[in-house]
Amino acid sequence: VQLQASGGGLVQAGGSLRLSCAASGRTFSSYAMGWFRQAPGKEREFVAAISQRGTMKYYADSVKGRFTISRDNAKNTAALQMNSLKPEDTAVYYCAAGIVPRTVDLLRRDTVSSWGQGTQVTVSS
Repeated sequence: VQLQASGGGLVQAGGSLRLSCAASGRTFSSYAMGWFRQAPGKEREFVAAISQRGTMKYYADSVKGRFTISRDNAKNTAALQMNSLKPEDTAVYYCAAGIVPRTVDLLRRDTVSSWGQGTQVTVSS
């Protein structure tokens, strides 16, 4: 599956952004999806994951309660709603997809098979 992320931008602390990830191919619903981010000088880190049918979700502690991951299998899209943004959320955000054994399983870094190109999110203080 090929992924195209969009929706990044510059926002003030406390603001919101919604990232979108458009997927090509007819098997989108077979993939677990997730979002990762990479800040300058840091390693890429996990942000959020959602299972194939959207029944299971998991968040990094740093974004729990502020970010919401979702997907629409009919439209081959995934999204990350980011609220109450903080300067430390500044990073390039990547959507990712991978095949997992069960429909309720979540994406992990080592199961990612496709990455989007990344979209920059900058939060000013």
